[in-house]
Amino acid sequence: MLRLAGLRDGRLHDARHTAATALLMILGVAERAVMGIMGWSNSTMAARYQHLTAQVRRDIAQRVGGLLWDTPTEDSKSTS
Repeated sequence: MLRLAGLRDGRLHDARHTAATALLMILGVAERAVMGIMGWSNSTMAARYQHLTAQVRRDIAQRVGGLLWDTPTEDSKSTS
């Protein structure tokens, strides 16, 4: 079934990593809330389970780029 769906074979444990990464990094859910959802007793588990994805890296790069090289918008031009 996985092959037909075009998915790789994975372990259930891999799904926990995916869920933690999605909650913490992509959706920005508060770490304390994720700890409750995942059943973690301390925050060191968050560091173990979350992974920096290419999407998150791109978002960070765009945000830093916007901070450093943002061009003024029409709204900011009219207030200057």
